[in-house]
Amino acid sequence: MKLQFYKYQGAGNDFVLFDNRDNAINHHDPALIQRICDRRFGVGGDGAMFLENEEGYDFKMVYYNADGQPSSMCGNGGRCIVAFAKHLQVIDTETNFLAVDGPHYAKISEEGDWVSLQMIDVNEVSRDIDAYLLNTGSPHYVQLTNGLAEKDVYTEGSAIRNNDTYRAEGININFVEPMTEGYFVRTFERGVEDETYACGTGVTAVALAMAKHHNQTGIISTPIKVLGGNLNIRFNYDGESYTDIFLEGPAKQVFKGEIEL
Repeated sequence: MKLQFYKYQGAGNDFVLFDNRDNAINHHDPALIQRICDRRFGVGGDGAMFLENEEGYDFKMVYYNADGQPSSMCGNGGRCIVAFAKHLQVIDTETNFLAVDGPHYAKISEEGDWVSLQMIDVNEVSRDIDAYLLNTGSPHYVQLTNGLAEKDVYTEGSAIRNNDTYRAEGININFVEPMTEGYFVRTFERGVEDETYACGTGVTAVALAMAKHHNQTGIISTPIKVLGGNLNIRFNYDGESYTDIFLEGPAKQVFKGEIEL
């Protein structure tokens, strides 16, 4: 059958989206998702998302990684599906929706291309030698580095993600370099099993970890540069817990079309 799809990107993190409010698409099929996300034989994307109805919420976000497996929370995916919901006239400029890690609130610009997404609160940050470990909806490993523009993120990130500690459950690997304002971040994502142009939960994890690293507290706003553009994370940190965390950045429709499945 032919299905209409929409291609969205948020700072270069790209996704294939479907309106599944009628539940016509049975998406519990890894091979189907893999085909959709294949950049040569399908539409191509870091993941696929299905917007569905959910009682008590504006909609539900169902997300799959490009490997066909259900994923933990995707921050840039969350921002893109908010833009998609506005395009479908499901929402106007504010929304409360349900994702795999629970409810999320978001605001979107009148133009529909800038989304501020509230992330889950974070109460625990641990260490693996010199790296920070935390879960911002997905598990993340944050490591400060130098010469990030030249770093082999695929090789080094894959080695950490697949070591004895993280192989079974997987973890996303973020390499961080300070800039004059904010940080430059490159991420190796589990599920995609490659470097992506951006990772929303990853840059969120970086901002929180760096606040802890520099003993910053209070209301903090952290600009982040990624390969696909610029994002901003604002939050409140009291020295123990991170609250009112918002991931902010662009979310744009690239094109729409039909795919035979």
